[in-house]
Amino acid sequence: MFDMIIEQPRLVTLDEFEQLLTQPEQQERLLELIHGEIVEKRPTEEHGEIQLIIGGALRTFVITRKLGRVSVETRHRMPGDTQNSRLPDISYIAGNRPRVTEGSVPQMPDLAVEIKSPDDSLKGLREKAQYYMANGTRMVWLVDPAKRLAIMLTPDDEQILLENEALDGGDVLPGFSLPLREVFADPLAE
Repeated sequence: MFDMIIEQPRLVTLDEFEQLLTQPEQQERLLELIHGEIVEKRPTEEHGEIQLIIGGALRTFVITRKLGRVSVETRHRMPGDTQNSRLPDISYIAGNRPRVTEGSVPQMPDLAVEIKSPDDSLKGLREKAQYYMANGTRMVWLVDPAKRLAIMLTPDDEQILLENEALDGGDVLPGFSLPLREVFADPLAE
């Protein structure tokens, strides 16, 4: 009988990951550190358009009310966590704090949005949502363009929203609403 040795991927520390990000060949890649493993995000055109629609609506709502900061593909990490550096598709952090100009934001966002790309699994996105909420995120939207739905998660609740419903800011962004039909609409379709 042969003993088979299965090699586990080498886990990377946050310091090693941040050093990797400084290398010129990594500058154009969207990399995350998830429980010590480097994961590359591969967004599609559809993903980018949806990110722009949701991010633009959030930014307009937040900036006109001076509620906080909205950004896309911004790295977030928790102080003391040496195995995670997360990159939500869209993030919102409430309050008036100085803008981070170098490195990761040292906290999780109040609202994190993850848009499912073809190579993402719903299970993986749910695991990301759980990580965010376990570390202070108050709401996560998981958006699935293929199924034309969104899952709105809070630490106490989960709602599945269909195309005829709207993303809602809840207690995180009271008064914010964005119809999913606008999120999924192709402006060039007849």
